[in-house]
Amino acid sequence: MKHFISRRNFLKAAGVTAAASAMAAAVPQASAGFLTGKDAAVTILYTNDVHTYIDNKSPKLTYAAIAAMKQGYVDEGKPVLLVDAGDHIQGTAYGSMDDGATIIELMNEAGYDIATLGNHEFDYGMARAKAIIKEADFPYVSCNWVDLRTGLRVLPAVKLFPAGGKWIAFVGITTPESFTKSTPAYFMNAKQTKYIYDILGGDDGRKLYDAVQKAIDKAKTLGADIIIGLGHLGVDPSSSPWTSEEVIANTTGFDAFIDGHSHTVMENKQVYDAAGKAVTLTQTGSYLANVGKMTIAEDGAITTELVSTADVSDAAVAATAKAWINDVDAMLGEQIATTDINFYINDPATGKRRIRMGETNLGDFVADGIYTYFNEVEQLDCDIAMMNGGGIRTDVDAGKWTFKTCKQISPFGNVACLMSVTGKQIQDALEFGARFVGPEGKENGGFLHVAGATYEIHTDIPNTVLTDDKNVWMGSATGTPRVQNVRIYNKKTGTYEPLDLNRTYALAGMNYTLRNLGDGFAMFDGAELIKDYVSEDYLVMSTYAMFFDAVNDVPVLSSANSPLASYPGYLLNYENPYGAGRIQVV
Repeated sequence: MKHFISRRNFLKAAGVTAAASAMAAAVPQASAGFLTGKDAAVTILYTNDVHTYIDNKSPKLTYAAIAAMKQGYVDEGKPVLLVDAGDHIQGTAYGSMDDGATIIELMNEAGYDIATLGNHEFDYGMARAKAIIKEADFPYVSCNWVDLRTGLRVLPAVKLFPAGGKWIAFVGITTPESFTKSTPAYFMNAKQTKYIYDILGGDDGRKLYDAVQKAIDKAKTLGADIIIGLGHLGVDPSSSPWTSEEVIANTTGFDAFIDGHSHTVMENKQVYDAAGKAVTLTQTGSYLANVGKMTIAEDGAITTELVSTADVSDAAVAATAKAWINDVDAMLGEQIATTDINFYINDPATGKRRIRMGETNLGDFVADGIYTYFNEVEQLDCDIAMMNGGGIRTDVDAGKWTFKTCKQISPFGNVACLMSVTGKQIQDALEFGARFVGPEGKENGGFLHVAGATYEIHTDIPNTVLTDDKNVWMGSATGTPRVQNVRIYNKKTGTYEPLDLNRTYALAGMNYTLRNLGDGFAMFDGAELIKDYVSEDYLVMSTYAMFFDAVNDVPVLSSANSPLASYPGYLLNYENPYGAGRIQVV
């Protein structure tokens, strides 16, 4: 058990004055590498959106390499800080197999000094999010995560560090999109009747801007010389009005902003704040493709660069990572299938992510897995399956498939369920998922891939779906629907028949979407549950893969070998990267 001297006794022993004591409340105990009283350049190493990609091979970056990079500054007596801008415990099997515990252990060993929460830090539930904060040896900060029962912030808004003869403050900011890009139910009471937590945002962004400005002002009051935003906001237009650029433009006082969330490679962009001052905005991309290096010169000038490789490694951190990687690979390494097909979430022509705005063969495959599980394994009459694009995480190259492959595709640990819903609810869900699709459209993790159904999206028709300030569905489209010609596959006739808005259908999907308001899908609230908690997402997919016809006892993934190939007239075309044509964008 760790034993800490109390803050009061520490201050008493050190003879700190009352005025200095007030500052100490926002100043953590110094870790090796950043505490220095003389004027000197300060280095801040930063990561964002690592998403548990810990199995890189040298010279690519790893936590062991970053630990050694930091230690190199320490050994030279140079002030250095190591920070993270969120989304570090979820993404691959290396995170989900122990709910992020080993990732936090690696970050502790690497010597992280501070972090903020990304939306995916909430993916294992609110209790686990709070447990992770306690397990970390470094503090988390967030100025806009609030407990509505008390009206107080859950975490400190700001932390100060003495380094290079300066006080450097970090203001933590969490994206308000956490409600819909994690699971809204986690922010509610047990009965899911009301929110008990809020991540301040506001329809126009004012709640977020005001929370950030208050934190900046607090940092100034505490004596900060340099103020840095440590945010998980991103720059995607779909995140407006909560992007990092908008936060900077509507506040004053930042000197720099280390960002995450949008997976953008941004070495240094100058964004002007509300007073016309240029603020350095930077982001490393994702998956440890880069580590950022910010240098604060003796005169306060700030420069940044992104480093993509390193030939150094901390042996202890490397050993921890290797042991866990070996354990997970052993647990999930059994081959379950093989294929000559490349499965995509990204557009193979452009390299841009497509899964959140258009059909792909992997989107079809995952939805088909859910559909097949309920029809063939559970022997229940499933009419249609839906799968949100945000729950499908990686391309898969042709070759061997293992349980780990499926876990990498769907790492969230969501559970499949079957519900009785009306045709109107299906129409509302498809309309809600398609509200951003278009030539200038935005990504949407709630874009719906389907099995046992087809539909059209008419992008010339404006979106009129009603949503609240958290982008949760509130009501049907008030104008002409963008989604039209929805058809449901009839297993008896082998034809796709028009959706009957008044009829009841058996809809399958993940509880994230159908039961927990994930991505804002609230139209299913109160629907009759037929069966819940049948199997975890990656196991549903693994089961489907193992149902394919085999060669030499190894299932071969192809359209012709799918168990659904025996369904007359069922649309299958895994060989086409863009899927079987179930979703037509017109």
